[in-house]
Amino acid sequence: MTDQPITRRAWRLPSSDTLMGRAFNGTVTSPKALVAAVLCIALVLIATFGPWLAPQNPYDLAAIDFFDARLPPMSPSMTGSVYLLGTDGQGRDMLSAMIYGLRTSLVVGLLSGVVALLIGTALGLVAAYFGGRIDALIMRVVDLMLGLPAILVALMLLATLGQGMWKVVLALVLVQWAQFARAVRAAALIERGKEYIEAAVSLGLSKRRILFGHMLPNCMAPIIVVGTLQVASAISAEATLSFLGIGLPITEPSLGLLISNGYQTLLSGQYWISVYPGLLLLVLVFSINIVGDRLREVLNPRFVGR
Repeated sequence: MTDQPITRRAWRLPSSDTLMGRAFNGTVTSPKALVAAVLCIALVLIATFGPWLAPQNPYDLAAIDFFDARLPPMSPSMTGSVYLLGTDGQGRDMLSAMIYGLRTSLVVGLLSGVVALLIGTALGLVAAYFGGRIDALIMRVVDLMLGLPAILVALMLLATLGQGMWKVVLALVLVQWAQFARAVRAAALIERGKEYIEAAVSLGLSKRRILFGHMLPNCMAPIIVVGTLQVASAISAEATLSFLGIGLPITEPSLGLLISNGYQTLLSGQYWISVYPGLLLLVLVFSINIVGDRLREVLNPRFVGR
């Protein structure tokens, strides 16, 4: 019996050969991306359980005392409780208002991103698979949408449709779907020429099954990357629209609307009304962008092995 040399096996994270495994490993092995991912998860959890975490329902008129308006951070209220982040001009607790505003911003960003993903992915797959006039028509519309400033298009739509969460979501979907369509089409064109697609066609599989059962799973890498970045873009766009006063109404507050409520008194010493919601928005968008940039590095084949 011969002695076998003892070799050390490097510890590896599980499922590193799958798409989700590569994304997970790439995130946890980068300290910056890991911190950003933890922040994103924490903010999502805070928004999800907001009604149970917020000290006050900032939009319940019975819970608001106008005499507590514009109190600085750590000020006591008329009832003896403490406003950790102060109050705004209506006497609402800023911490509670930010938690509720975070919920609204995340809902708008995620909902518009998912709907735009579904529309853009379907059109990108169809354009790449059928080619010809269908491809030319879809891509000319994509070029037109990408050539227009997204905020300007959203402003025009909301000026026509009016305020409301669903109207903001619709406007953001119309300015975002083209990003998904272009990215998915580029990936699907590569997959279209591979042998497994030719084999599926020769077997007589339906076009729907080929598109969504065979091509789509192999185009998930750019979809994940673009989807992550577009959620951050949607949150920023919604905040901009609400800040300008044509996004969400005051009954459906977001971080952008909270910033707008206090910018006029920013230079008078009442900084907390706008600064704290602005910092929360900055952390949210910055964290999502960092995670998206890391996923782009990991899932892009040009970065494999670096």
